This record gives sequence, C-alpha cells and structure tokens, in this order.
Amino acid sequence: MFRHKGKGRTFHHNRRLAAILSLTAGIVNIIGVLSIQTLTTNVTGHFAFFAEEIVNERYLNALVFLIYIVAFLSGAFFSNLLIELNSKKNPQIAHSIPMGIEIFILTIIGIYGYTWLSYGWNPQMIAYSLLFAMGLQNALVTTISSSTVRTTHLTGLFTDLGIELSQLFFYRQKDARTKLTRSIRLRIVIIVFFFSGCIIGGFAYGQYNMQALLIAAVCLIMALTYDNVRYRFYYLKRKLR
Repeated sequence: MFRHKGKGRTFHHNRRLAAILSLTAGIVNIIGVLSIQTLTTNVTGHFAFFAEEIVNERYLNALVFLIYIVAFLSGAFFSNLLIELNSKKNPQIAHSIPMGIEIFILTIIGIYGYTWLSYGWNPQMIAYSLLFAMGLQNALVTTISSSTVRTTHLTGLFTDLGIELSQLFFYRQKDARTKLTRSIRLRIVIIVFFFSGCIIGGFAYGQYNMQALLIAAVCLIMALTYDNVRYRFYYLKRKLR
C-alpha cells in the first residue's frame, strides 16, 4: 500500500492506506485534545486563534499559534523532501524514513510525555512535535496516493463526500458510477477509521494517559511490516515462476 504509485496503484491500496493512517490520526487527535488541550492533526482552528490573538494584541500568544502552523508545514515539507531525495536511490522504501520519524516522535512522547508534563515542561513543545508528525503523515499519504487520500482532517473530506453523494443522482454510465462509488467508499473508510481512532484513543488515554500514543506507533509499525512482508511474498512468487 506504500510502494505502488501512478497506474500501478489501485483502490484497494488506497483503502488500506486510508484505514490504518486515519486510525492513527484519530488516536493522535484525541490524545492531543485530552492531554494538552490542543488540536494536533490540522491547523484550521489554529489560524482562527492566531487571528484572534493578533486582534487582541496578545502577540506572544499569537506566536504560539503561528509556530503550530509552521510545525505542521515543516512536517509536510520534510516528508516530501525526504521522499523525493530517496525515491531516486531506492523508490521502494522512500516512504520508510518519514514514517520512521513519525513512529519515533509518537513513541518518545508516548513514553515520556506524561513525565515531562508532571515536571512542568511546556505542553506546547509536545504540541509542536505532534503537529510536525501529523504534517509528515499527511504529506506522505497525499504524495503516495496522488492526492486521493488525506487522513489528518475531515473538513474537505465531508465537502467532497457531500458533492459525490449528490452526484449519485446524475451519474448513469457504469464506469463513471463505479469510479464515483469507490471514491465515496474511500471517504467513508477514512471517516469511520478516524472516528474509531478517536474512540480507541479516548478510552486508552483514560487507562494509560499519553502512553496511549504507543498504540498509534504500533499501528504504523504493523502497517510497514505488513507492506514489507506482502511485497517480499509477491516478489518471491514472481521470481519462482
């Protein structure tokens, strides 16, 4: 689901990618809200708060929200930069480095985040890190799926879903309708798994506090492992023919 691009990429690749990464984003989203009262999977709300602080002349507070936005942007920037640099050398594993960084961030915060907060560390540092990680993930999934899948925010997704549901009344040709229904199913998968991640993360946070982020890290590790095993299996299968 990570290795296929262009014409070699199918609906099933995108569906698997959407499911696992939406689940991860949902977990990170709710844990960010519950632990540090900050949205960490998108920057839409942060623009509003940034503008509010500017209007009220609280410039230091405004700077915090600006850094939130830049952190997400930086994650997206470095994700695609790493993919482009490594795709020339080894395109089959170009996705592994940004995913590895994301796993590292989620793991470190999951293990030490509660301790840092209990010692009085600034929670904004955790917010910056999680926003950077989600920027990495969103750029990664957008690049791999050729902008078909986005997993860290739902506003545009619900807009597209509403448009496509209305198009069901007008699309009559079989090929066009099949393409439309697949797109609708993909968006529903993202919504369901994002929401499921929020529910799972919320319950897990109640039991394990910020260590619940380790669930998201494990999901990503399992996704990478599955993708690697599946690729090697089909590679050996073709080789033995």
